[in-house]
Amino acid sequence: MVETSSSARAEIGVIGGSGFYAFLDDVTEITVETPFGPPSDSLFLGEIAGRSVAFLPRHGRKHHLPPHRINYRANLWALRAAGVRQVFGPCAVGGLRPEYGPGTLLVPDQLVDRTKSRPQTFFDGQPLLDDRIPNVVHTTFADPYCPVGRQVALQAARGRGWEPVDGGTLCVIEGPRFSTRAESRWHAAQGWSVVGMTGHPEAVLARELGLCYTTMTLVTDLDAGTETGDGVSHAEVLRVFATNVERLREVLFDAVGKLPANDARDCLCTRAHDGWDLGVELP
Repeated sequence: MVETSSSARAEIGVIGGSGFYAFLDDVTEITVETPFGPPSDSLFLGEIAGRSVAFLPRHGRKHHLPPHRINYRANLWALRAAGVRQVFGPCAVGGLRPEYGPGTLLVPDQLVDRTKSRPQTFFDGQPLLDDRIPNVVHTTFADPYCPVGRQVALQAARGRGWEPVDGGTLCVIEGPRFSTRAESRWHAAQGWSVVGMTGHPEAVLARELGLCYTTMTLVTDLDAGTETGDGVSHAEVLRVFATNVERLREVLFDAVGKLPANDARDCLCTRAHDGWDLGVELP
């Protein structure tokens, strides 16, 4: 069922690919308008473990949006407007250490931004919503991921017999090209753990909207400076991800069922704007 607008609401959001929603028997597809233009696709509303969930294909259902062309602001705004307050954003990454080979599940606790051209704030000096939101707001971001969501994700992975890596740094590059060997070796030399193209600015935009955001990174390859041979290919990334997507989906769905109720949240994500009077209730 497709609706151009809907009173249907969701409490939890999942940003990922079609493998995370296409199998559900009963999905309502809704479109959401935002002040930042259209999101990557419709929202697909369904239910998991008694929780209402909104799925959003990050690259669009046909995977037509490269990482640097994704409308991240519209995506996060649309999810919040639909009622979402907690978000999982799984993504495929390259391992920056030999021990983080294909099939590794790492739940990062830190992020490094090496993107170049992406709008990464709602408060960019341009008034929003008829001047009701201030032009500039500085958001606390020392710990970019929800501590509660991280522990839930780790617990869910262990429950499925998948020993995840607890913590590490996700380095986000602009894409869509992969790293050179020199870049990859430099990333590894900084002590960073994995490298991807889509984890930023999702995390900071979620924080600006007071959302709990957690990512689970699935290593699909060893990055160029770690492996030998011709370097990573897109085909190889898709092959490894397809091999592990069912397992990751099971972990993700278990995690959805273990999240606290939205009105019971009491983590740093809900206090990102302490000291700032936004002057308006966000959607």
